[in-house]
Amino acid sequence: MDVGLGKAPDVDVWRYACETRRIVITKDEDFLHLANRQPQTGGLIWVRLGNCRTPNLLAEFERLWPRIQASIEAGDRVIEIR
Repeated sequence: MDVGLGKAPDVDVWRYACETRRIVITKDEDFLHLANRQPQTGGLIWVRLGNCRTPNLLAEFERLWPRIQASIEAGDRVIEIR
């Protein structure tokens, strides 16, 4: 679903995520700083994988999905993927 934030500043994307209780998936470290502000209701999956092709990235997400899902269900707001 496109919400029209493709060219928006990070802070606007994060604000939207918080307001709508969404999770941002990104490699951008700036979102980590935004997520660490208190209080916040948005979630962050911070991807720390090096440069890789999309199929490899998707395979890694599939492999790690049980851990990611468990973290989300446990209420973790920041999940780091390495």
